[in-house]
Amino acid sequence: MNRLGFYVARTLRNEAALATLGLPLAAVLNQLHGNIALVGNAQSLSATAQGGAIDAADLVIRLNRAPMPDALSHGTRTDVLACATSLNAAHLHQLNPKLLLWMSPKRKRLSWAMATQKGFALPPLDTYQRLKAHLNAPPTTGLMMIDLLAGSPATKITLYGFDFFASLSLSGRRTAAQVPHNFQAERAFVSALFARDQRFCLANPSALAE
Repeated sequence: MNRLGFYVARTLRNEAALATLGLPLAAVLNQLHGNIALVGNAQSLSATAQGGAIDAADLVIRLNRAPMPDALSHGTRTDVLACATSLNAAHLHQLNPKLLLWMSPKRKRLSWAMATQKGFALPPLDTYQRLKAHLNAPPTTGLMMIDLLAGSPATKITLYGFDFFASLSLSGRRTAAQVPHNFQAERAFVSALFARDQRFCLANPSALAE
């Protein structure tokens, strides 16, 4: 697909055409294996020294703009980037992910630079719709990635920088009341997942009890 075809497909919300630009879901899942570090954007992660543990994982997954204020707390690697916000080519080049997943149902926000990135994939819309119905609110990018990892062959999945907005986000200044997500429902979803899938653990276990 050329650039003009991309813009036409994006404008017309032609999901089938857009999907041809990316890897099939099965190919994405097959790459999510081994010991995985999923790094959220909670401000509370900045007060830790988890960077070494994050970079020691087989695969490091970051979210949206992937803020890394300090290597001591956040590490330095980005193997997979899950996005619901458009990034420019320079930012993508700096992060240099092997996989780039566009998680947002708002396909009009997807840029040509992102859609043509090597390792690009467009997870199906029905995943977003299923989670939205379960939570009674739009799911966060982090929760969508957690749900995707549940269906992967990963052997261990550790969540860093997830406190369900208790400390706000490094990506913006909005409070929980100013974003459209249901963090209480997301915490319950993650707690239930952890109870049935022993591969998952939280670097800050107290976050599930808050």
